[in-house]
Amino acid sequence: MRIAVIGAGIVGITTAWELAGDGHEVTVFERRGTVAAETSFANAGVIAPGYVTPWAGPGMPRKVLRQLFAAHAPVRLAGLPNLATACWLWRWWRACDATTFETNRSAMHALALYSQQRLRTLGKDLGFDYEQRDGYLVLLRSQRDVQQARAGLKLLAEWGVDFHIVDAQRCRQIEPALEAATPLVAGVHLPHDGVGNCRQFAQALKTEAQGRGVEFRFEHDIRTIEPGAPLKLRWSTGDHQWSQGATFDAVVVCAALGARALLKPLGLMLPLQAVYGYSVTAPVRHFDGYPDPGPRSGLMDEAYKVAITRLGQRIRVAGSAEIGGTPEQLSPAPLATLYKVLDDWFPAAAQAGQAQVWKGARPMLPDGPPVLGASPARGVWLNLGHGSSGWALACGSARVVADAIAGRAPAIDSTRLGIERLRG
Repeated sequence: MRIAVIGAGIVGITTAWELAGDGHEVTVFERRGTVAAETSFANAGVIAPGYVTPWAGPGMPRKVLRQLFAAHAPVRLAGLPNLATACWLWRWWRACDATTFETNRSAMHALALYSQQRLRTLGKDLGFDYEQRDGYLVLLRSQRDVQQARAGLKLLAEWGVDFHIVDAQRCRQIEPALEAATPLVAGVHLPHDGVGNCRQFAQALKTEAQGRGVEFRFEHDIRTIEPGAPLKLRWSTGDHQWSQGATFDAVVVCAALGARALLKPLGLMLPLQAVYGYSVTAPVRHFDGYPDPGPRSGLMDEAYKVAITRLGQRIRVAGSAEIGGTPEQLSPAPLATLYKVLDDWFPAAAQAGQAQVWKGARPMLPDGPPVLGASPARGVWLNLGHGSSGWALACGSARVVADAIAGRAPAIDSTRLGIERLRG
């Protein structure tokens, strides 16, 4: 089949790769000038299936309200919510019941584990170097952090995830550069999880996909999907001129927040919300005759929900969940939290004067899991709504969608990943 993929972030790139491997003629449309230029540009880089979880869970509304106006709140509102955001928050609140949470968390974990396996196989087979490192350490500053982590650890044990509860001394053996003066009670070490550079992986896979015959059309902003057999796409380019369009047998929408406007004329009203994340990336500061002052792999500060990752000779610190606002509007409070956590654990390790600050919109559905598979519109398929877990879920999501298009049963249970759950 002739298939169009809309969006060249990590989800779109992996989808194009899988479809081309199945023998389809694939064209990728991307409004930016390169791959992974938006949500996939500077994310945390963490690949830890056990910590891929719905944001909608028991106790979350109370926790968010309690922390909303704290100096270092993990979740923030950028002004008063508009009607669409208020409706999304209402649906999120409804999805926070225990039964829905457990069902969604199990579905996301299965997808994340499958995706991790696919990523490792793909990286090994293609010989990719995407600054990957093994090991993920969750830092627990206080006994309260330890108590709050227990329920999640019980579930990890039930799933058979390999993890170890370690004391502060062992944490500092795993990550020798951790600041000794910062209070630390314990940690959770996951030796088989890790980190990798999402954007670097996407760029390498784009080259391999071109070798499979995938065509990339950059600076092509898809404006309409016209139903029919075949489907017709129309787009505008950098000169703002609309095209006459092109026809395809199928379209896979991986356009993140841009999907809302594309799908609305087809009668699909997906409740996608921009939940903005922040990151700061800086070169490691090396000192002659002294050990490396930065992290070896990936860490999560459980108290602040901030990740610190090692990507080659750079350190990236990422976190925050900001609802509302715009991509261009940088809020000082989330950035202050990132710098605080970095300074708490790795003071003077980063060359702050050369830091790159990033804010990205993570398209999130109110209940947590992405939506994968067929839409009600004939020939239109969806691979959307991965929230902050796009990098961790991309390879598995792409294979699930490719299998669905081919009429094959997926390798995991995808019942909870379909659009049907969002109706009503």
